[in-house]
Amino acid sequence: MIKVENLHRHFGGFRAVDGASLEIKSGLITGLIGPNGAGKTTLFNVIAGRLGPTSGKVSMAGEDITGLPPHVLFGKGLLRTFQIAHEFGSMSVRENLMMVPARQSGESLMNAMFRRGAVAAEERALRQKADEVLEFLTITHLADQKASMISGGQKKLLELGRTMMVDARIVFLDEVGAGVNRTLLNTIGDAILRLNKERGYTFCVIEHDMDFIGKICGPVICMAEGKVLSQGTLQQVKNDERVIEAYLGTGLKNKLKLEAAHG
Repeated sequence: MIKVENLHRHFGGFRAVDGASLEIKSGLITGLIGPNGAGKTTLFNVIAGRLGPTSGKVSMAGEDITGLPPHVLFGKGLLRTFQIAHEFGSMSVRENLMMVPARQSGESLMNAMFRRGAVAAEERALRQKADEVLEFLTITHLADQKASMISGGQKKLLELGRTMMVDARIVFLDEVGAGVNRTLLNTIGDAILRLNKERGYTFCVIEHDMDFIGKICGPVICMAEGKVLSQGTLQQVKNDERVIEAYLGTGLKNKLKLEAAHG
């Protein structure tokens, strides 16, 4: 689905992404782990078009998408969420979902004035789809609440729900578990697994919670200092001496400490 080749993103003399190469396979949930400052979010931002690369190439299903802006990638089915949820606080949870699809007929002044029936029919269809998404995510009871009033974990569910309002092919989730209690995190994990198994979504997930990564991810990629250190199953990556060094700055003698810290 996604192929990254020798990708660089520099900020002055700082190399946030420094020659990273990796593949995210279609139909799988891939975990992206690494210590703070490893370059994971910057990598996401370059792939998703929020930042241009200094050099390198990003391909999606064989198509070169390097440097394409987010709205173009959105149209191709590449979506992402953020460490801090980006909701429209003054709108209801349902309205946050309904506004996601692009090119709605009601956005045109002429349609709003002279094709009111068509606009209303489209709005009813969007409302029905939004309600189906809310039911899927088990947050129907939040439909009419202002998005600013729901919890951080519920906002993460809302962001996941927004990806369901369009035909997403691949979704990048940035620290979906940050600040989320364990019960809601389990709900989010179950929703991701269902979307993957039942609807064929491909995911790439940045997360520090190794229990969560172990629950939902197949392949795991570890980054450090802007580079890809290791790829494989979670256990293979955790056993890699380079990964242990990156996390702890020591050698294999501290392997047990890594296991204790990350489950």
